[in-house]
Amino acid sequence: MGSHADSMEPKVTDPLPTPVTAVGRDGLGQVLARPGRAVVALDFDGTLAPIVADPEQARAHPEAVAALVGLAPKVAGVAVVTGRPAEVAVRHGGFAGVAGLEQLVVLGHYGAERWDARTGTVSAPAPHPGVAAVRAELPGVLDAAGVGQGAWIEEKGRAVAVHTRRAADPQAAFEALRGPLTELATRHGLIVEPGRLVLELRPPGMDKGVALAEYVRERGAGSVLYAGDDLGDLPAFAAVDRLRSDGVPGLLVCSGSDEVTELRERADLVVDGPEGVVRLLRALATRLS
Repeated sequence: MGSHADSMEPKVTDPLPTPVTAVGRDGLGQVLARPGRAVVALDFDGTLAPIVADPEQARAHPEAVAALVGLAPKVAGVAVVTGRPAEVAVRHGGFAGVAGLEQLVVLGHYGAERWDARTGTVSAPAPHPGVAAVRAELPGVLDAAGVGQGAWIEEKGRAVAVHTRRAADPQAAFEALRGPLTELATRHGLIVEPGRLVLELRPPGMDKGVALAEYVRERGAGSVLYAGDDLGDLPAFAAVDRLRSDGVPGLLVCSGSDEVTELRERADLVVDGPEGVVRLLRALATRLS
């Protein structure tokens, strides 16, 4: 009798949180009301994957893929929008060859690269020549700034990033490098994208806002949810604001970051890091079942 009673207990599900803003509640309401016209877009590091000292060790939350599989077939499109190379995000996310994720796209290098799950291929333009020039000069610039041993260079193919999280004083190293790296980038036709104790040197003309807006248009979306955690996600937040003004409701989600308060202040909903993002995705999928 006891085992039968236990089997009849209702399954515990993740509650769907309520946005703190009226526009956010409207955005969520439209996603729920017309999921077939909703786009769900997410940053990778800090949103689907916990932040770690070595970016090469970053992996998606262990339940992230299952949460995406539960949601993706119910909406118009799911995109991972990241500054990483698309192929790296696919590998670290475990997205390739997953049944149920056939419509997933990964927009890498802020949208300069695109990986489609249906074909398993990456499409991208030729790399900017300034990236190779900057890569060659970076070690000397770091040494001249006095942080040669405290900064770590991440090769990103179409961009290069300098991390200071491993330095004795990470914030001081970050501030010491902003000026020299901006000068170096400008000299070679690149821009500097600051993040959480990281400065990325990359080609201009593409950001997460541009990538998100193009994807929303491509899918003919009537609503959009975007989740991010870092300064590089602010252009995507701004794109959602513009879409709202054009009549496309949106929900802005911050993957709880104490390091980037500006994103928290702009968000309609703050969740507890990648774990909270996974719970949100599962709750959405449950409501849409």
